[in-house]
Amino acid sequence: MVDQNSLSGLTPAQAKEFHEQFKITYTTFAGLAAVAHILVLVWRPWF
Repeated sequence: MVDQNSLSGLTPAQAKEFHEQFKITYTTFAGLAAVAHILVLVWRPWF
């Protein structure tokens, strides 16, 4: 049964599990993007 109080339809436990995985994925993506920007800056400085 879907929880009527939740917009996503997730239970609180499922939402916490999703959020933990989302934090890991987002942190990894942001870290890789930062490394890519630093490598491009070293290769071709734009200022």
